[in-house]
Amino acid sequence: MREVHAELGGRTGYTTVLKLMQIMTDKGLLLRDERERTHIYRPAQPEKQTQRRLAADLMTRAFGGSARKLIAAALSSRRATQQEIDEIRKLLDDMKGDAS
Repeated sequence: MREVHAELGGRTGYTTVLKLMQIMTDKGLLLRDERERTHIYRPAQPEKQTQRRLAADLMTRAFGGSARKLIAAALSSRRATQQEIDEIRKLLDDMKGDAS
């Protein structure tokens, strides 16, 4: 917990960070080890699984379930590098191949 607060550079109050981590624990995003006096938090799921869950939630809530709108918004928010564009093309090609 202290490490997270320190990483934020004091921009956010300690109790605010603690409250957010408690909320994240309640939502199943973090696990809390209460065996020691200082609680230790860790991710409840691997990073990729959490990213998929958050992206699906964002797509549903903000983009009406439209993957196209989500991708268009993401790509218009900042210029993608050529490497990112190539990786996106490969992902789309792979998905197209899976759908056949």
